[in-house]
Amino acid sequence: MSSFFSINLNPVVDLQEMWKYQFMQHAFEAGTLIALIAGVTGYFVVLRRSAFTAHAFSEIGFAGAAFSILVNVPPIAGLLGGSISGGLAIAALGRRATNRDTQIGIVLAFSLGLGLLFISLYAGYETEAYSILFGEILGISAGAVSLTVVASVLLLGVTALIYRPLLFASLDEDVAEAKGMPMFWLGIVFMVIVAVAVSFAVQVTGVLLIFSLMVTPAATAQYVARRPQRAIILSVVIAVIAVWSGLFIAFFTPYPVSFFITAEVFGLYLVVRLVHLGRGPAHLHRKGEQPTEEELAA
Repeated sequence: MSSFFSINLNPVVDLQEMWKYQFMQHAFEAGTLIALIAGVTGYFVVLRRSAFTAHAFSEIGFAGAAFSILVNVPPIAGLLGGSISGGLAIAALGRRATNRDTQIGIVLAFSLGLGLLFISLYAGYETEAYSILFGEILGISAGAVSLTVVASVLLLGVTALIYRPLLFASLDEDVAEAKGMPMFWLGIVFMVIVAVAVSFAVQVTGVLLIFSLMVTPAATAQYVARRPQRAIILSVVIAVIAVWSGLFIAFFTPYPVSFFITAEVFGLYLVVRLVHLGRGPAHLHRKGEQPTEEELAA
């Protein structure tokens, strides 16, 4: 990477300098797609109060990825296998998201310990294990970019198909169940969507910082936009801008991309919270506040 002091005052020149390198092109391509799916799925994760579940997926996927590098298989294969298996297991615990924390915590702790065992048995380069924990989007390959494109299209397509029933079930499980909606299968599909999204987001932020893309942009968006469609768009915009700016800054500094992404979305979240707190209770849009039926239908 270049030195921070080599930044030109002309941003066009800086972008041209940065995009001369193929690894930066791949990073921007994959990062944009990952931010897109993280922003969309993250909205439902926050709405359903399933942030802990998303974090569990990342650590279950960590065990799978650690095993993959131990047997010389691409880490993304282990991430997908571990996360999807964990998602199906968690969904099988019941139709509702409540009362799962204990079971999830037990599985999460075991998965983390298993992952650490596989890492300790690995005799290769430590950077591979480091990239799983903290992300290494600057090392993403052309093949991984293509896989990310396919996964993004599939995830967004499935999410669009189940958007309205998923939104309804996320807002009020009791009413949705009373109306005869297939809560169990909706939960299964949603868990798989989140598991796949988490697996790809780990490439950017790593297992330990997964909240920075999967939760923080969506949580910020819910304070600003009341209607679901607007909140989802804003969540995506925040995630994309954070990834782009994080990549840009990291190119000219010796510090990791995931740090800048995490710092930016966290800083924005704090600003939004402080602004709403400053407006007082009458103007406070609380996190998790549900839209009305008229807004839902809009």
